[in-house]
Amino acid sequence: MMLRLKSSLTLFILILIWACNTKPKDNTEVTTPPPNILWLVVEDMGPYIPPFGDSTVVTPNLSKLASEGIRYTHLFSPSGVCAPSRAAIATGMYPTSIGASHMRTHSYTEVTGLPPYETIPPAEVKMLSEQLRKVGYFCTNNAKNDYQFKAPVTAWDQNGKDGHWRNRAPGQPFYSIFNFGVTHESGLFEPYEREEVISKDTPFPIPPYLPDTEVVRRDLWKMYNNIALMDRQVGEILTQLEEDGLMDNTIIFFYADHGGPLPRQKRLVYDSGLNVPMIVRFPDKKKTGTIDDQLISFIDFVPTVLTLAGQTPPDYLQGQTFLGDKDQRQYIHGAADRFDGVTDAIRAVRDNRYKYVRNYRPEQGNYLPNQYRERIPTMQELLRMRDKGTLNEVQSIWFKESKSKEELYDCVNDPHEINNLAGQPQYAEKLQELSTEMDRWLTEIGDQPNLPERELITQLWQGADENPVTQKPVVLQVDSEITLECPTLGASIGYRTLQDSIPSPWQVYNGPFTLKNGAQLEVVAHRIGFKASDVVQFQVSF
Repeated sequence: MMLRLKSSLTLFILILIWACNTKPKDNTEVTTPPPNILWLVVEDMGPYIPPFGDSTVVTPNLSKLASEGIRYTHLFSPSGVCAPSRAAIATGMYPTSIGASHMRTHSYTEVTGLPPYETIPPAEVKMLSEQLRKVGYFCTNNAKNDYQFKAPVTAWDQNGKDGHWRNRAPGQPFYSIFNFGVTHESGLFEPYEREEVISKDTPFPIPPYLPDTEVVRRDLWKMYNNIALMDRQVGEILTQLEEDGLMDNTIIFFYADHGGPLPRQKRLVYDSGLNVPMIVRFPDKKKTGTIDDQLISFIDFVPTVLTLAGQTPPDYLQGQTFLGDKDQRQYIHGAADRFDGVTDAIRAVRDNRYKYVRNYRPEQGNYLPNQYRERIPTMQELLRMRDKGTLNEVQSIWFKESKSKEELYDCVNDPHEINNLAGQPQYAEKLQELSTEMDRWLTEIGDQPNLPERELITQLWQGADENPVTQKPVVLQVDSEITLECPTLGASIGYRTLQDSIPSPWQVYNGPFTLKNGAQLEVVAHRIGFKASDVVQFQVSF
């Protein structure tokens, strides 16, 4: 079945590309646009919905979407928290390869003693949205920006709570993101004043690493209640898409930005922190209701979407398309470094069954204090029971004062990753395989586990004492033709015109363009991770 699925999707992609780039025999232009792409992104949620086997809460909109699409069961974030994960989604690069793995790079400076900074990827790296804008897509984000860097003005046509495909030019293809924050970890804090969608008497599955107490059951109710509320919000966007007659030329992605919100889920490299659900619905309901178990990483999103848009993914990308007849992944990789004010250094690699974890600071415990997480009543309950000595053996593992240098788990037979197999001789060959793969990956992407963050900043800033600044763009005019340049390697250039001092939206510079005499122009340059240049004012005169 999987071979037929891949072949069908390959054919579908090729048809899309052919339709966008082929002329008929009479040499008239084909007007069939490339597909629209809609991302529905939910925060802090593992596969806790019926299409992925958890029937605790009813999600009619997601269940319908799944019945019309493909369910991907083995999608993994490279980090168990949002900002590093979203850096990977936006750039197609592993967070640990571009200095984006510490959560967050611009805050907790009073605790760390570090200056605020941004990740600085290689010069050729551009945000996915900017690449799509360059080929004619209308790109909107509604509304979370959490990439470990400030998005250039070239990234989006609209970025904020009003961002919507409905604001595009008639017939223009769109790439639109809608973020749903109702399921975020903070939605478990007290007081909880949201509408009660599901009964508090619902029996909730309690993972073995959490105690079965009234406090924990209430937080589980909040988590599932938030999922039900999220399903309604997703339904509203899907209804708008249907009202606009766009269901049959839009590819819909639904996924979460990392795993669940509860303690021993978010921020960790276990499946509870990295594994997320994904549904992809193709126009005409291609492969309706099917399941795909291939391993997928967030860094595969950029090459996959560019391929769907008829573009050739650039060579610098660290991921691969997960559609078509490409060789499937053997492994996914994850990492955990600083979270807010406390630093660790953990790397993980997983195949279809086993996960290997390497702890670079084994002298530290698994649990590290985090004030934000401690606002969750379940976290408070765990700490209270720890101090009283009433946690059972499984629940106490997280609170050991130190951890093993290596961990190995059978994720099929031990999905909660409780039983460390690393010291058992019968698993020595698997441990060696995954350890070797981790070493290969670290070398390939230039990851330096346990590198002091101060040294990381020095590397990103190339020895300077402050964040580098993008140089001012240069405006060149020959008659009515305008050419824009920037001395900073890798800088994106944005420009806009002013009519009666009212600016137009920022455009991505994609080559020379013409303006009429007297036109007023504003130009800015911005390389990801650098500070943006000053805005250059220019008036066309010829």
